[in-house]
Amino acid sequence: MSKTLIFTGGGSGGHVMPALTIIKKVNAQKEYDIHYVGGMASIERELVKDYQLTYHPIHTGKLRRYLSLENIKDISRVFMGLIDAFKVLWKFKRRSSLVFSSGGFVSVPVVIAAKLQGKKVFIHEQTSRVGLANKICSFFADKVFISFEDSFKFFDENKTFFSGYPLREECYFEEINPVVIDGRKINESTKPIMFITGGGNGAQLINKLIEKNFELLTSRYLIIHQVGKSFINEYSQLKHPDYIPLAFVGKEMIDLFKLATVTISRSGAGTVCELIAVGKKSIFIPLKIAQKNEQFFNALEAHKKLGSIIIEEKELNDQVFLSSLEEIGSTNPMKKIQKQNGLHYLIEEIEKAF
Repeated sequence: MSKTLIFTGGGSGGHVMPALTIIKKVNAQKEYDIHYVGGMASIERELVKDYQLTYHPIHTGKLRRYLSLENIKDISRVFMGLIDAFKVLWKFKRRSSLVFSSGGFVSVPVVIAAKLQGKKVFIHEQTSRVGLANKICSFFADKVFISFEDSFKFFDENKTFFSGYPLREECYFEEINPVVIDGRKINESTKPIMFITGGGNGAQLINKLIEKNFELLTSRYLIIHQVGKSFINEYSQLKHPDYIPLAFVGKEMIDLFKLATVTISRSGAGTVCELIAVGKKSIFIPLKIAQKNEQFFNALEAHKKLGSIIIEEKELNDQVFLSSLEEIGSTNPMKKIQKQNGLHYLIEEIEKAF
């Protein structure tokens, strides 16, 4: 029997990357015909290009918890997306296909269409607080998987399972691969390394914090700074023997987490879970406007397990920031943290579904 896996999820890298981690693993097994249903001009369409799968674009409409005139327009877009998704899924046999959703508003019409066609549906919630799309999708799902145990309260406990976050397997490797950035062998640095990331789009608040304290920080650290593609031209002008600005960090990310004495970042679910798995205490500055303050609660998990430091935006100033650096200290070894890798759990669940 041919087995078909249909992934959906998008609108942000946070929804797409967990799916891609799973896809990379199942691709290696060569047991499945893999498809991805996403937006017509969304980030997921770009991110899946390097994977061996078929991409199906559909119309999307954003879901909001607040009143907005855009909601009226998006009702029609969601309805068009439902028709698109119904057409895409119709060609796949019910008994030999599984729809796996990693969230985001594009997933809602796909999950509903799958349920109407009698197909099996799994969804995965990455954050500690449920998003609106996954809340809606959970009513149509056969199984709901969560990254944080605190998320049980948001779903039907009879079909909700703690899987953990699907992490890249290198998070659990003790060895550190050679990292060469801008011609520099980062592993050979004689100075402590500071790694800063605001995600692929960058975080202006964090960027400005580093710029304001530039002289002090470069005197203490070799700084690798993912500034985001929108800010790279501005921060390239600050390039310094001890400051390397980058638009985007790819496969080197995990090794930089391991190498860095200090990591400063927002607290998206993926970043938090990876740093917990690596076992590195870090400094989190949660995004204030994140839905339900989810980034704060994500970071709280790392605080409980590793003593990671949380600085809320309203509390952020030079004094608090510099005292946090002192608290981290000059050494920050990796600690062994027992944490379930959701990747293995979810792969097993997918295999059992057929």
